[in-house]
Amino acid sequence: MVIRYLLLSVFASTSLWLLVACGAQSPPTATPAATPRSGRVANADVLHVRAVQAANGSWTFHVTVEHPDTGWDDYADGWDVLTPDGTVIKPDPDSPFTRLLLHPHVNEQPFTRSQSGIVVPEGVTEVRVRAHDLVDGYGGREVLVDLTVPSGPDFAVERRS
Repeated sequence: MVIRYLLLSVFASTSLWLLVACGAQSPPTATPAATPRSGRVANADVLHVRAVQAANGSWTFHVTVEHPDTGWDDYADGWDVLTPDGTVIKPDPDSPFTRLLLHPHVNEQPFTRSQSGIVVPEGVTEVRVRAHDLVDGYGGREVLVDLTVPSGPDFAVERRS
C-alpha cells in the first residue's frame, strides 16, 4: 500500500511539473505541423500517386495510402496535394483536405482513393502528396510528383488531350 501511495505521489508530481513546464504553447499556424499531435510517429503513408491530366487541364489524382486503421478512433482521414510553396490544392474549398476520407479502411490496406477536379496553378510543375491520420496528423511518408515526366519513384503521370 505504501509503495502504491509513493508511486501515485511521484506520478502526480511529475504530471504537475509537465503541465507547468509545457503550458506555454506556440501560436497556431495556417498549415498543420508535420509533427504528430500525440507525440507518436505519424504513420499515414502515401505509397503511390497516379496523376492524370484531362483535356481541360484539370487533374485527377489516384493516391494509394497505407495506415494501420483500427476503426473510427484511428484511421487515415484525408490526403492533400500541395504546391512547392505549401499551398493545399482543394477542389472543394470547404473541405479540410484535397480528398476527405470518410471512413476507416481496417480490412483494406493499402487502399487507393481518387479525386478529380484538381487545378494545379499555371507554372507549377511539381506537387507533393501527403496523407493525414485522425490521431497522429501529418508526418508519414510523402510522394513528390514531377508533372513534367511520365513516371518517377512512386508516381506516374498521364497527360490526355
